[in-house]
Amino acid sequence: MESKQTINCTVTSCKYNNRQEQQCSLKQIIVTPIENCDTKQPDESMCSSYRNRN
Repeated sequence: MESKQTINCTVTSCKYNNRQEQQCSLKQIIVTPIENCDTKQPDESMCSSYRNRN
């Protein structure tokens, strides 16, 4: 089954960020929890696929 889901991203320092379309160019990303963070807000996770553009 082919998905049509996209990953939008505005982290311009990430090498996988397509700045023009504000999308992640990876086919999949890894999202991991942040240890000892129980805020019940988006800051409980982060993109582990992030790589610095430089």
